Amino acid sequence: QGQLVESGGGLVQAGGSLRLSCTASGRTFDLYAMGWFRQAPGKEREFVAAITRSGGSTNYADSVKGRFTISRDNAKNTVYLEMNSLKPDDTAVYYCAAGFATVSRTQAYRYWGQGTQVTVSS
Repeated sequence: QGQLVESGGGLVQAGGSLRLSCTASGRTFDLYAMGWFRQAPGKEREFVAAITRSGGSTNYADSVKGRFTISRDNAKNTVYLEMNSLKPDDTAVYYCAAGFATVSRTQAYRYWGQGTQVTVSS
């Protein structure tokens, strides 16, 4: 099966925006719900957002709801995370994951990308 590869991370000032992308190289991308997680130094990996196979339903962590938007383009085997109004505490390594439900627990996701660093300066 294919890999999940995140891109789009970088350094941004507080209040700015970034769009993360996660592209799957496999042929079964549209069979999976997709999620975004993040992990800051010294903290556990936490749920950010998830989207169903068709993109018809989404789920967000309270900490990002209203600021972040998850979307997907199955024709491109890509899931996106649009991040607006970024805060310094959004700084983390962001991971995409493929699973079978848009739940917050990491155990529900079978495949993971390598992560992309997002750093938000004050």
